[in-house]
Amino acid sequence: MSALTQEKAIIAFGELGRKLINPTDILGNTLYSAESANAWFTQENIKKSILSFAEMLNQTDLALWFQSVKLSTSPKKVGLILAGNIPLVGLHDVLCVLATGNIALIKLSSSDDKLIKTVLAELITIEPAFADKIEYVERLKDFDAVIATGSNNSSRYFDYYFSKVPNIIRKNRNSVAVLDGSESFEDIQNLGNDIFDYFGLGCRNVSKIYLPKGYDIANFYEGIESFQPIINHFKYQNNYDYNKSIYLVNAAKHFDNGFLLLKEDESFTSPLAVLFYEEYNDLQEVKDKLADKSESIQCIITKAPVHLTTFSFGQSQHPKLWDYADNVNTVDFLNSLN
Repeated sequence: MSALTQEKAIIAFGELGRKLINPTDILGNTLYSAESANAWFTQENIKKSILSFAEMLNQTDLALWFQSVKLSTSPKKVGLILAGNIPLVGLHDVLCVLATGNIALIKLSSSDDKLIKTVLAELITIEPAFADKIEYVERLKDFDAVIATGSNNSSRYFDYYFSKVPNIIRKNRNSVAVLDGSESFEDIQNLGNDIFDYFGLGCRNVSKIYLPKGYDIANFYEGIESFQPIINHFKYQNNYDYNKSIYLVNAAKHFDNGFLLLKEDESFTSPLAVLFYEEYNDLQEVKDKLADKSESIQCIITKAPVHLTTFSFGQSQHPKLWDYADNVNTVDFLNSLN
């Protein structure tokens, strides 16, 4: 088997991106088995995630991204503890390890233990030199570095257990949107994707919005009306019904359109089927709050001039190769292992 080169990696990633444009061709029966094992992984959401990676792995962006990638001359074993909240969420970390020529020791999430294997098997078919760079493990051992994604609780365990090796430990994060009242109907409709894609289970999903004082909630609800069918998913509906009953029993002020509850709350982490909101008087106060809480925020969705790194409406689940989780440059971390 010939050695992996950066040129081979770029070509292989690009070819994988082209093949992912037709998710059914790549996944086949895995589409059904993944949904059977995890009801949140609907075929629609799996395909949406696959197409997001197809979009990410385009030749132009790959050429630009690989300018910052150094191929390791002394490959390190990098343990990857992957999350399973949305389909294929850990694939980007795997690709970063492979792009840098290191060895990925992959601890799959029990919630997503089929899709990544299928996609990586396709990558190995395209470029066999990746075969000895991928190893699936039940327990991490003999590793040189670790990238672990989990909850705030599990991060404390990760911090302790992996403290003696270079590491990236990810905790809970949420995404927010800032409206200023000038948004079009289409803007709000696109914001619906940021809220409802993958049922709102991802850290890039908007769980909190900031609204100017006096904002008409009806404008927001009208804009997201096309997402009403989400209530037909039994697990989502169970969450909606549960949270609605809690608010009603406690006489908590909230808004309700039949599939999404709006509740005023300073927290970023809203329950499923609930969107928290806060009102503001001027944008500077929002900007100050977001800057102060930056370590809890994954994405900011807005067209308002908040002078922070932001995404356009509808784009939170369409990251580029260089849109790293928690704003920690994974490639720079992996390059530093040399």
